[in-house]
Amino acid sequence: MTSTHLSLREPDAVLGLLNSRRSAGRSLRRGVLCLLPALAIAFAGFHRRWMSDDGHIYVRTVRQILAGNGPVFNAGERAESSTGTLWQWLLVLAGLPGLDIARAAMYGGLLLTAAGFALASLGALRLYADRAVLPLGCLVLLALPPVWDFATSGLETGLATCWIAGAWLLLVTRAPSLATCVVIGLGPLVRPDLALVSAVFLGAQWLMVRPSRRAALGGLGAALALPVAYEIFRVGYYGQLMPLPGVTKEASQSLWGRGFDYLADFAGPYFLWVPALFLLTALLPSAAGRRAAAPLVPALAPVVAGLLCWVYVIKVGGDFMHGRMFLPGLLLMLLPVFLVPLTRAWTIAAVGVGIWAVACASLLRIPYEGRIGPGGVADERGVYVRQNAAPHPLHHDFAGYPSNVTYARLVREADRAGTPSLFLARTPAGANSPTVTGVFSTLGFSGTVVPLDGAALDPIGLAYPLAAHSERIADGRVGHDKRLPDTWIFADRGHGPLPDGLDPAGVAAARRALGCGPLAELRAATRDPMTPGRFLRNVTGVWERTSFRFPNDPVRAERELCGARQPNRQPKALSPS
Repeated sequence: MTSTHLSLREPDAVLGLLNSRRSAGRSLRRGVLCLLPALAIAFAGFHRRWMSDDGHIYVRTVRQILAGNGPVFNAGERAESSTGTLWQWLLVLAGLPGLDIARAAMYGGLLLTAAGFALASLGALRLYADRAVLPLGCLVLLALPPVWDFATSGLETGLATCWIAGAWLLLVTRAPSLATCVVIGLGPLVRPDLALVSAVFLGAQWLMVRPSRRAALGGLGAALALPVAYEIFRVGYYGQLMPLPGVTKEASQSLWGRGFDYLADFAGPYFLWVPALFLLTALLPSAAGRRAAAPLVPALAPVVAGLLCWVYVIKVGGDFMHGRMFLPGLLLMLLPVFLVPLTRAWTIAAVGVGIWAVACASLLRIPYEGRIGPGGVADERGVYVRQNAAPHPLHHDFAGYPSNVTYARLVREADRAGTPSLFLARTPAGANSPTVTGVFSTLGFSGTVVPLDGAALDPIGLAYPLAAHSERIADGRVGHDKRLPDTWIFADRGHGPLPDGLDPAGVAAARRALGCGPLAELRAATRDPMTPGRFLRNVTGVWERTSFRFPNDPVRAERELCGARQPNRQPKALSPS
C-alpha cells in the first residue's frame, strides 16, 4: 500500500518541479531582458563619456552651495542658472563627502540612464503581463549616437531618463498611493518642461483608478507639494518665475520654423522614419489582437506626453545641442514598445528595426561631427572633445582652443596681481563686490577658472540676470541669441578708467538707466540682502520682473526707463569674447 501511494503522488511532484523550473527559467529570461538594454547603454555611454560646459555650470553652483554662499552662480547675486533643480541638489549630496562634483555628475548621469533603461524594460514586462517579449523600442534608442552622448555630459538628462521610466512603471503597476503621486509630481523639478509629463501621468492615473474626490485631491496635493514649495522659494529668493536659462532663451515665445529645423536636424541624418514605419505597421494587427493588446491608458499616456514634449521643443525653437531636447519625448513615445509581445507582426517589426539599428549605430552620422552645424546646432560632445584635445573631457582645459587658454591665463593673472585686461575688471573689496570679474561666453569654463568670490559673467545671460533680461538679437544662434554689450557690463560692474573702445556717453547712459524703474528693481531683487521684506517684494513683483526686457542700446534704454531725452547714439562694443 505504501509503494502504491508513493507511485500515485510521484507524477504530481514531478509536474510541480517542472513547472517551478519553467517559472524560474522564465523569470531568469525576463530578468536578462531587463538588464540587457541597461548594460548596453551603460557600455555605450561609458565609451563616449564626457562632461559638457553646461554641466560645469551645475558644478559651480554646487561649489557655491557647499562653500556656504547659497544656490547661486556668483556670490552676492541671486541667479538660478541650474535648469534641473533636483539634479543640482543631488550633486550637492554627492559633494558633501568630498567627491569630485564633475566626476560625480558624469558617472551619476550614466548610472541613472542605465537605471532608466532597466525600469523601462520592467515597465514593458508589466504592461504585457506574463507574455513572452522581445526588444524593439529599446533598439531605436540604443542605435542613436545622441543617446550615447547624453548618457553622461553632466546634465540632468540621465535623471530625466530614470524619472520618466520610473514614473511610467508606477503607472503601469496601478499602485495608487501618495508616494506614487509624489514621484509623478517631480517632473517640474527634474526639468520645468517635464511638468507636461507629470500632468499627463496624473490624468492617466485618475482615469485608471477613478478615486473619490477626497482621494483625488489628496493625490493632487501630494504631487504638487514639492514643486509648489520650491516655486515659492524660487520667486521669493531669485525673483523669477523660472530658472534664468528659461528667461534668456525666451521659453514662452514661439519659433516654430527654427523648431522644425531642429527636428529635421535630429530625424533626418538617422532616417528615423524607417523605425517609425515598422512600428506603425506592427501596431495595427497588434491592436486588433486581444492577446497582444496592452492596457489602453498606461500604453497611451507616455505617447501623449512624448508628443506634447516634442511639440513644446519645436514651439520654442529647439536647442543648440544636436538631438538633446528630443530625447525625453522619444523615450516616452517608445516606452509602450520598449519590449513587445512575441507575435508575428511584432517579430517582423523587430527584425526590421534591428537591421536599421545596426546600420544607424555603425554608419549614420550627422555631417558636422565635431563642429557647429550651419544652423547653429552643435555636435556638442564632438566640439568639446576637439577643443580639449581629449577623448573624454572632464575638467576642461581647452588645450586645443587657444582663446580659452588665453582667457584662463588672464583670469589667473588678474586674480594674482589685479591687472585689468580686455575681458576683466577689478573692483574694490567690499559688500557684494567680487574680487575679479570675468566676462566670457563659455560659462561653465569661466565658472571653473574664476574664483568663487569673483564674478563669472556671461553676456548670453544664463547666469547673469542683466543679460537675461536684455533684448533678443535677430537671427542669433539658438540658445545664444542674447549678447549684452560690454557698455552695459562695464556700467554695471566696472570701475576706474574706461577700456579702449567703449563710448563714454553710452556707459553714462547705461549707468543712469540701471538706476531707473524696472532695471533698478531687477538689480535690487537679485543683489539686495535677503530679508523677509525683500522676499515678499520679490514675490509680489515676480510676473512683471520675469517679463521685463530692455533695449541693448543704453541711450534708448535710458530714454524709455528714465524719461531722459538724449540723442540716439549707438555704443561702441569691445571685441566679442
